[in-house]
Amino acid sequence: MPHSVHVSGIAPTTTEAHLNDFFTFCGKIEKIDFDTTAHTATIHFEKSSAAKTALMLNGGTLDANTLNVTSDTEHEDEKHTDEAVHHIEQSDKPRAGIAAEYLARGYTLSDGILQRAIEIDTKQGISKRFLSYLTTVDTTIGNKALGPDQTVSGKVVETVTAATQQVRSVDEQKGYSKTAGDYYSKALASSFGGKVREFYTTTSKQVLDIHEEAKRISAEQKGTAAGGTGTGTGTGETPITVSPPVAGAPVPSAGVKS
Repeated sequence: MPHSVHVSGIAPTTTEAHLNDFFTFCGKIEKIDFDTTAHTATIHFEKSSAAKTALMLNGGTLDANTLNVTSDTEHEDEKHTDEAVHHIEQSDKPRAGIAAEYLARGYTLSDGILQRAIEIDTKQGISKRFLSYLTTVDTTIGNKALGPDQTVSGKVVETVTAATQQVRSVDEQKGYSKTAGDYYSKALASSFGGKVREFYTTTSKQVLDIHEEAKRISAEQKGTAAGGTGTGTGTGETPITVSPPVAGAPVPSAGVKS
C-alpha cells in the first residue's frame, strides 16, 4: 500500500527542495513527484505514520502559500514491540513534538493544526517505541554522568541544577552527547526537565504547550548556531536545511548509543 499524500496550492517559487525540507519533519521521504506546471506534488513516504503526520499539516504555510494536503488512503501508525529502543525515527515522535519542531524552524502552523496534532496524540497515545527511547536517553546519560541506576530527570540527585552541571561537565570531557539524542538528554537535565518529560510522555497538552516547546527547541538551535551548548531538535537521520523561513543549523540524529 502506498504511503503518499497529494499536495496542491504550492507557491510558484517553491522548489522540490523546499517541499523536501517541509515534509521531512514528518518522516523519511522516498521520492517526490512534483508537477511544476500545475503546482502540485505527491510526496511518497517510507512509512504510513509519516503520511498520517503529513495530513495533519493540511492548511500549513510554505513560501506564503496555504497548502492543501490530502490522500486517497487512510494511513495508520505502525505497531511496535516493547523492546528497549536506542534509536528512533522522525515518524516515531509524538505529533505535538513534530509540530513544535516546525514552529521552531520558522514555519507557520495555525492553532487549528496544533490542536489537530494534540488530538492525534490523544487518540493514538504516545507510542511505546518513543517512550522506551526517551527512557533510554534518560538512563543512558544518567548512568554515564551521575552513576549507576541514576537518571538525569530523577530525584536521586540533590538538585536539577547540580545534575545539569554534571552532565555538561562529563559531556565536555568525554563527548557523550555527541552520540546521544542531544536535545532530549540536555532538556531532561535542565531546570525545565519536568515540563519536557511531561510534554513528550503525556497526551494532556494545550496549544500553548506546543508553543513553549518550540521556544525551547529554538533556543537550543540558536545556541548551536552560535557555537554554544545548544543541540538542535534531534529530527531526522541526516542534516537538513530549511529554506525560506530560517537558515537554521543542521539537525542531528536522535539515536542513542549505549
